[in-house]
Formats: sequence, C-alpha cells, structure tokens
Amino acid sequence: MKNRSVTPMRIARAGYIVMSVVFCAVGVLFITLPEHSAVMIGRALGAAMIVFGIVKLVGYFSRDLFRLAFQYDLEFGILLIALGIISLLRTGNVIDFICMTMGVAILADGLFKIQISVDARRFGIPSWWTVLLLAIAAGGVGLLLIFRPWESVQVLTVLLGIALLAEGILNLCVAVSTVKIVANQRPDVIETEYYEVKEYR
Repeated sequence: MKNRSVTPMRIARAGYIVMSVVFCAVGVLFITLPEHSAVMIGRALGAAMIVFGIVKLVGYFSRDLFRLAFQYDLEFGILLIALGIISLLRTGNVIDFICMTMGVAILADGLFKIQISVDARRFGIPSWWTVLLLAIAAGGVGLLLIFRPWESVQVLTVLLGIALLAEGILNLCVAVSTVKIVANQRPDVIETEYYEVKEYR
C-alpha cells in the first residue's frame, strides 16, 4: 500500500507560516504608520485574504495527521476569498468596509481556533492553552473592528494593525503546534483487491 504524499501538507503549512508572518508585518506597519491610504490598505488586505484563502483550501484538502489546523478551512477559505475579492472591488467607505470585513473574518477564525484548542487538548498537545488564549484575544479585537467604537481613521488603522498582528500570531502558533506531518502517513481509504471466487460443485 502506497503512502500518502505529504507535499500538499508541507505546502499548506509553509503557506500558513508565510502568510502569518505577512499578516504580522502588515499589522506592525499599520500600527507604526497609520496614515496610509485607505484604498491602498483595502487592496493590500484584499489580495492577502485571497492568497490566504487559497492556502487554507490547500490545507483542508491536504488532510494532515491530527486534522486540527485545517479542519474548518474549507468554509473559511471560501469566505476569505470572497471577502478579498469584494475588498478589491470596493471603492466607497473603504475603511469602514475593511474594518467590518476583517472584523468578521478574524472573529470567525478566533471562534474556529477556540474549538481547535479544545480538540488539541484532547490530543494531548501541550500548547493548546496558548492557542486558546490567542484565539480569545484575536476574537476580541475582531469584535472591536466590527463595532468600531472610534471614528478616527488613524485609530481604526492602528486597531486594524493590532487585529492583523493578533491573527498572524494565532495562525503561526496553530501551524507550528498542531500540524503533524509524518513521512509514512497512510491514506484514509485502504485499497483492497477483490477477487471473484467461483463455486465448483
């Protein structure tokens, strides 16, 4: 019986790590330089969401050993791609729409990651509590983005940067701690050969 290829899992994990680092870097950029153009922010985040959505879909179909990090990524990957496309096409009220879009995405991801942390605890993964705390923190910032208690564009940009930083750290932690890749992983369905046995009398 042939072993399952681990190439899609490696691609998905590497993509998770790279996109998490990108989110962290963009988050720090928004925090330190909040005067950036809202249109530029919308386009950059739209493109990033589309790429990350594709990475999540690859992760979902790679089916790693624990099935923790990518188990909800079919739905969330499609959501990210859709929100990314809308963000690229949106021109009016850009900052409000970006905050709402990213708030919904980060809140949803935080809720999914809370469930992942609970599952990780059952698997005996020691860092499950780190994932839980980061998921709660990211979800809380996502809620702030949705309700936008401040009207200042610069303040909202800083809050958006904090949200991206929290989301990047959360996904990086999940990718490193819960994605298990083994070289000799067997396929889910065991292929067997059936032979027709004729009965002789």
